[in-house]
Amino acid sequence: MTAVDTGTAGDRVRAPRVVIVTGISRFLGATIAARLAATPGVVRVIGVDRADPPGELRPLLRGVRVHRIDLAEGADELVELGAEALVHLAVVSSPDGRGGRAAMKDQNVIGTMQLLAACQQMPSLRRLVLRSSTAAYGASFRDPAVFTEETEPRATPRGGYARDILDIEGYVRGFRRRNPRVTTTVLRFTPFVGPQPDTGLLQLLAQPVVPTVLGRDPRLQFIHVDDALELLYRSVVEDHQGVFNVAGPGTITLSQAIRRLGRIALPVPEGILQAAAVYGRGVNGLRSLDQVDLFVHGRVVDTARLTERYGFTPRATAEAFDDFVRAQRGDAVLTPGRLAETERRMLEMIRTVRAGRVS
Repeated sequence: MTAVDTGTAGDRVRAPRVVIVTGISRFLGATIAARLAATPGVVRVIGVDRADPPGELRPLLRGVRVHRIDLAEGADELVELGAEALVHLAVVSSPDGRGGRAAMKDQNVIGTMQLLAACQQMPSLRRLVLRSSTAAYGASFRDPAVFTEETEPRATPRGGYARDILDIEGYVRGFRRRNPRVTTTVLRFTPFVGPQPDTGLLQLLAQPVVPTVLGRDPRLQFIHVDDALELLYRSVVEDHQGVFNVAGPGTITLSQAIRRLGRIALPVPEGILQAAAVYGRGVNGLRSLDQVDLFVHGRVVDTARLTERYGFTPRATAEAFDDFVRAQRGDAVLTPGRLAETERRMLEMIRTVRAGRVS
């Protein structure tokens, strides 16, 4: 895709003076808002969320004006704030207990519709940045080995989150057609990884016993949360028109991830894992059919466009995942020491059995 003219050359290279960031009650939103507030040239950062930020995030938001707004109910009060850039991060990947799947869809889809309606009325807006997901490609046996940004889903995704992402991106494409003056950046992130198990997938992998699909060993990609923040930041202070896959180069298989963490894999039929996702209410991090399909088929995306346009290469998937492994090492079920002790006991048992047979 080619860049869209969004004003003078000076406008296209300078940081926006006023930025709105949605989803600031979560780590990603609060952290990017804080970094933008500390950027020279940025005069004001407005943080938006339907819930108050938790206590541990409030120190990050001292330089951010916080507005409590439920986007699903409308975003008209944002119109007059003079925003030159808007970062939409208020997209959740699983129900959070406040209304279940219906509330999740309201926040993701209806909230995005209301926000884009407000953006339509912002004459000052120059950049729109959307947090999306590679879940938009779905996961099925028809998938190609590697997805590019132009690849269409080969089957309708079963999970609610993936369907929400497809709806959201559809609305954003419509906005972009109607507003060519606005540089619109869509970042399709692979699953985040970092020291803390703060996503459903990482919580699942952090369990002592990790359920897997019998006969399957999918390829996975991750993006380190620090690299995700860097790319979000660059998307706000620079012009990057288009859709971008965001992932660390390379892959790891699910079995490799489990071994690196020192966990135990428990292969089960796909139907059992599916039932757990649907009826288990998020038990042990298994929260959606999107995760089940990922454990069956895996997903790998091409990031050549990202590297070329941003001039930035995220750390490799294996390296990013190892940061998570180091933080979890004390909880490993199968540590090198425990494996050595198990081996010693087995050898001792064999020697004892042999000695008994000789006597």
